[in-house]
Amino acid sequence: MSAPTPTESPAAEPLSAVEVARARKDFPYLERLARNGRELAYLDWAATAQKPRCVLDAESVFYRMSNGAAGRSTYQLADEATASLEDAREAIAAFVGARAGQLVFTKNATEAINLVALAIGHASLARPAAGGPGAAPETDPARRLALGPEDEIVVTRAEHHANLVPWQELAARTGAALRWLDLDDAGRIDLATLDVITGRTRVLALGHASNVTGAIAPLDPILAAARAAGRAGGREPVVVLDTCQTAPHMPLDFAALAAAGVDAMALSSHKMCGSTGVGALVATGELLDAMPPVLTGGSMIEVVTMESSTYMPPPARFEAGSQPLAQAAGWRAAIDYLGILGMDRLRAREAELTAHALDGMRRVPGLRIIGPDDDADRLGVIAFTIEGVHPHDVGQVLDAAGVAVRTGHHCAQPIHAHFGIHASSRLSFGPTTTIEEIDRFLEAVAGVQSYFLR
Repeated sequence: MSAPTPTESPAAEPLSAVEVARARKDFPYLERLARNGRELAYLDWAATAQKPRCVLDAESVFYRMSNGAAGRSTYQLADEATASLEDAREAIAAFVGARAGQLVFTKNATEAINLVALAIGHASLARPAAGGPGAAPETDPARRLALGPEDEIVVTRAEHHANLVPWQELAARTGAALRWLDLDDAGRIDLATLDVITGRTRVLALGHASNVTGAIAPLDPILAAARAAGRAGGREPVVVLDTCQTAPHMPLDFAALAAAGVDAMALSSHKMCGSTGVGALVATGELLDAMPPVLTGGSMIEVVTMESSTYMPPPARFEAGSQPLAQAAGWRAAIDYLGILGMDRLRAREAELTAHALDGMRRVPGLRIIGPDDDADRLGVIAFTIEGVHPHDVGQVLDAAGVAVRTGHHCAQPIHAHFGIHASSRLSFGPTTTIEEIDRFLEAVAGVQSYFLR
């Protein structure tokens, strides 16, 4: 057996059915009923996670007891607000193997990715042109980020739009070429297309796992190709990893990822059982130091005159304006909760659920699994279609049976096009998912085709 990758742990004991039943008592959403009067079977965790009671309590306690202007005064409430934010920063960073100074709070993961793309765009405005006016000085760390028409940005066909559109826009603004790693027939990244990563590659952005197929990206060969490209081109590409799907379901270690060549990763609180309205960019100190500010205003400045301003060091440089204080407190509570359950044990439990679901889905007439139909190197995220039935109709039938799944293109149109479809239905698992819920899904989905095609 090969050694674990930087983001994997050795095999762990899955959460037991008894432990899952105990955890389900922590989630208030299970106290309500579905349309059919039965307990709701929520199978849309890849879109947004349900919240345990401790997250709701943490937000409420902050607003009731410690609501002040963080970092802006010395009275008690302000001190408590500041301490709460920085405590959340330190805890969330540690949860993913990073240092507090490497974590920038953002509105969501989409903003985190855009933060890097926009910073590279700003750095490119100061690109030296044969010593012309406005050239960046040799000592400017942002020179590493500058892009021009001779440079290339590499993504994958499997990306969520949040990790594709910002790079399309950056390519359009800078003249850089956009290229991509393609997919094989199963929807996994095709390593035969690694040759798109060359000495001209300046940015490599990819999702750690697909939000459509659940396939986990083969990071080792991809990062090795990026390092080789850096040696060939004299400048290592900036590697940005979208971990929205993996962070809620498996242990992450940013220090190990950074050692392997990852410069930044994006996190989303609401997919990790935490609050909405907050996410984070976790990045190396070298990248954060090189990035010029994107949003400007209060809190991120050092000295302001009528003519110019100077800016705080990271992470404050990238956190202009008021912070999502209560949301950060809720996120802190969520990662504490996930830590108690154990990320490695959650991963093992979801592997069992995935195998059970795939086995049952293979038996449903007319059902096509979109992506790998095996449970190797994948998450509990399974997209599918029913022959002759629109995915939205599939979703409505399942909803009538008290089963909640996602329908549509899941903000990932190119990977759907790869499979020759426009949309799909998708089920995905979380800490409260049970075998019984999956069996309810299987029972309901088995009747969809006969209902519409009779």
